Amino acid sequence: MEMRTLGASGLEVSALGLGCMGMSASYGPPADRDEMIALFRSAVDLGVTFFDTAEAYGPFVNEELVGEALRPVRDRVVIATKFGLVGTDKFPHGSSHPDVIRATAEASLQRLGVDKIDLLYQHRVDPNVPIQDVAGAVKELIDAGKVGHFGMSEAAASTVRRAHAVQPVTAVQSEYSLWWRRPEDELLATLEELGIGFVPFSPLGRGFLTGAIDQNTTFAKGDFRDTIPRFTPAARSANQGLVDLLKAVAGRKNATAAQIALAWLLAQKPWITPIPGTTKVSRLKENLGAVDLELSAADLAEIEAAAELIEIEGGRYPDELERRTNL
Repeated sequence: MEMRTLGASGLEVSALGLGCMGMSASYGPPADRDEMIALFRSAVDLGVTFFDTAEAYGPFVNEELVGEALRPVRDRVVIATKFGLVGTDKFPHGSSHPDVIRATAEASLQRLGVDKIDLLYQHRVDPNVPIQDVAGAVKELIDAGKVGHFGMSEAAASTVRRAHAVQPVTAVQSEYSLWWRRPEDELLATLEELGIGFVPFSPLGRGFLTGAIDQNTTFAKGDFRDTIPRFTPAARSANQGLVDLLKAVAGRKNATAAQIALAWLLAQKPWITPIPGTTKVSRLKENLGAVDLELSAADLAEIEAAAELIEIEGGRYPDELERRTNL
């Protein structure tokens, strides 16, 4: 497995990580626990060292699953989790108040069964707490040895810059793929300037870029894609051109559409580490095949030129969720 370093931090991770949310939440009923533990062990055997969870996934149960599955190989993996999205009685909409950060970190340590969180992200920027205070609280946790590295999720470049001045940010996690490219507007240049790694979530467009979803696909009860404007049947039909592009390139490369989508991301910067999620070992192996797939400059130029002609239809979140981002 190719290894990558997240920016200037020195945190080394596998070129592809594993996003764990879908095992416990958001895509229908939770997956079978024993099967997921077996999947984790397969991922480690295949060279994956980077695993992404959050207190919000479940909530709470995904951290417990990750901790149980990775306990026998703890010294071989990097575990990332997040604070600032789950509400409490005192903070019903979630909070990044320093007291909440400290309490959340302690709870995550217990659920994960570890003595240090390798990478702790702010899940969403809290407009009610100055980002300098957030960074300061995480710095205290790092100084205490309870956290290894500070990360941010869905944060604007200017917000990252202010946080980084207080406590160096190791990685920023945001959605990024061929059908959501807003990080290219300003964020990626800022991360490169500051020496911060980038971790794209939903690098396969929540499954759409694999080609396994079309306008006739129906989702399981509780699958949040039913609430996303980009996943209405009309939008899926309109966006099919992007999948067709990936399939066309894949056909020439003896690859799959998913592998081309991931290889495109990996080719953007050497400090980018996508975290596709899956509940199937076969899909895990398919995704990892992208690491060894080389896209030439001509391939990348062809993809870029064709993608520019495709107008993506539909928002990536319902309006109320999109407003919670800081992009």
